[in-house]
Amino acid sequence: MFQLLLAIIYVSFISLGLPDSLLGSAWPTMYKTLGVPVSYAGAISMIIAMGTVVSSLQSDRLTKKMGTGKVTAFSVMLTAIALFGFSVSSSFWQLCLWAVPYGLGAGSVDASLNNYVALHYESRHMSWLHCMWGVGASLGPYIMGYALGAGQGWNMGYRYIAVLQVILTAVLLFSLPLWKNRNNGVSEHCQDGNEAAPLTLAEIVRIPGAKSVMITFFCYCALEQTTGLWASSYLVMQSGMSAGAAAKCASLFFLGITGGRAASGFLTIKLNDTRMIRLGQMIIAAGVFAMLIPLGEVSAMAGLILIGLGCAPIYPCVIHSTPTLFGADKSQAIIGVQMASAYVGTCVMPPIFGLIANHISVSLFPVYLLVILSLMVCMHEKLIRVHRDVHNQ
Repeated sequence: MFQLLLAIIYVSFISLGLPDSLLGSAWPTMYKTLGVPVSYAGAISMIIAMGTVVSSLQSDRLTKKMGTGKVTAFSVMLTAIALFGFSVSSSFWQLCLWAVPYGLGAGSVDASLNNYVALHYESRHMSWLHCMWGVGASLGPYIMGYALGAGQGWNMGYRYIAVLQVILTAVLLFSLPLWKNRNNGVSEHCQDGNEAAPLTLAEIVRIPGAKSVMITFFCYCALEQTTGLWASSYLVMQSGMSAGAAAKCASLFFLGITGGRAASGFLTIKLNDTRMIRLGQMIIAAGVFAMLIPLGEVSAMAGLILIGLGCAPIYPCVIHSTPTLFGADKSQAIIGVQMASAYVGTCVMPPIFGLIANHISVSLFPVYLLVILSLMVCMHEKLIRVHRDVHNQ
């Protein structure tokens, strides 16, 4: 039963990644058929992000009331409904409407499922599961590309993914008894919170180390999203690459993350979460300095690969360390605010660099990443010190 549930969770993480890259891959076709400016993709993305922030902050309350299995099944079903709504939409305002359940579903399942894995599985599974998310995020554009190439339109691409989400919802509903049977030192009542009231946001923030881990996660996701969004522009404007070559080189960053998470799963057998996070931060620093070296395309490409490899262990290891640092009874609440902080970081920091690139210079891209990385390192080290002080009291 344990292996069967683990297989279902792996499939769930692939499914989580499937919708995440659909909007970006379909938008060049979508905005033309919808008759809106190309910039309107940002509005849809912001609505989705706002929904994920709201649902992430409510994940502790929902998981304590319903349990992880039910929250996951319901959230995937909500995402499936939203994707089907996208597939039948013919105007921009309809997409904005369906973006609301899209975001609400994504935030709840992300926080709840990550907490469950952090409580019950080894760190290597967290790394490999997030690698599976990368597989799903890579498959999404491929499925959309197939629909567009076959002349079926972007609506059908969304419908294909919606059908896959419906199938996963059915699998999750049938697997609900398995979630209750898995017990690893945390009772189902404690794990899903039937014996404890959910924490308010004010109570969570007052927990020692909570603000530090929130800022750490904010910085990590800001760095990852900024790199993914602006790497191509930096290569074109600073290194003189063609747009096509820059796009291919920028993909090295995502390949670094996916491959790095596969490798991280093996490294976590020897290294704990804290050491993995520090290792990732050092590799990111090496990548940023490689981009600062004026050696043209070669150093820029090497820098992107290193930044991707460095990013690989940080996200899963920060999440997996949460029950250890804060306790199993508080981990769902902490992970919920971590996810909310992450989504705020992805919304706020990339546009800020856009303003810097527009009004000052795109050459400040690696400097911007270095500033974010420095804050991340400081906050993570502060988190470790706070945990050590609390543990020694």
